[in-house]
Amino acid sequence: MRKIWVKIDPWDKKMVTTALEGGADGVLVPEGFSEKVKQLGKITTVSEDGDLKIGEDVVYFEITRSEDEEEIIRLAREKTVILRCRDWTIIPLENLIARSVDVVMPVSSVEEARTALGILEKGVGHLLVNAADPASLKQILAVARENADVTPLQVAEITDVIPVGMGDRVCVDTCTAMTEGQGMLVGNSSSALFLIHSESVVNPYVAPRPFRINAGAVHAYTRVPGGKTRYLSELTAGDRIFITDFQGNNIEGVVGRLKIEKRPLMLVKAMVDGKDITTIVQNAETIRLTTPEGHPVSVVSLKAGDHVLVSMEAGGRHFGYKIEETITEK
Repeated sequence: MRKIWVKIDPWDKKMVTTALEGGADGVLVPEGFSEKVKQLGKITTVSEDGDLKIGEDVVYFEITRSEDEEEIIRLAREKTVILRCRDWTIIPLENLIARSVDVVMPVSSVEEARTALGILEKGVGHLLVNAADPASLKQILAVARENADVTPLQVAEITDVIPVGMGDRVCVDTCTAMTEGQGMLVGNSSSALFLIHSESVVNPYVAPRPFRINAGAVHAYTRVPGGKTRYLSELTAGDRIFITDFQGNNIEGVVGRLKIEKRPLMLVKAMVDGKDITTIVQNAETIRLTTPEGHPVSVVSLKAGDHVLVSMEAGGRHFGYKIEETITEK
């Protein structure tokens, strides 16, 4: 998951509060100001006396030529490297990104942020925002968060929908009010996740609850920040999850509470590129998957031949982490 730090030097209380409100992951401040930051909000501080210490945990590297790439790679194995350069466009970022080297890229404008986030269609994994004022900082943070993470989605064809009896299902109540087209990726297998739509839909049965995803059975997987998956039943208040829209854009959400209750369940079967995939959800009209156009579709109205959005992944998972291994899940 991309990290965003904000450079605040000299000290400026308004810049710190803007960073906090904009969802920054850390602030780089002058020595002696880490405690002042903590008085305003809980966030990682980067300083000579911060949570991450300059020189010990974080180092600057001034790059002057493309041959410096190997030294950056060596340093990045042990420390977080902030790049410095008179003309940052000469930095061999394409090579570093292609080799999965995580470096901190300084940016000072919306245009620089967009460029850094678009390199090799993947973008840098770590930004240091050095904005001129709170208004500029707010704009840059908005751009950075909009482009934080994208999950490629595919179209799956429904092959069958079968009631399977009673079981324990999980409702995930988040701290985010979602809109049409947003939900969570959930599935029986970590390699095949269905986009379960949020309860942001107006219907005659219950009032909309745009903060909720009636996600699936307790055993099901969902993808979370940090390149991991977790079982739905493992989630708890304060945990971070991905909220995904029908275009694959992810934003971080926070779990407010989990509701696990016994309910009638339904097995949804589908096919993608000749591969059979499944998920289990509650058997109720208010539970919805998501069409390729981003519209919610109730599971009780699903039939063979209908199309829904899914996320497919090659390889397998070990304790939630992706591994290159052949694993068969049925």
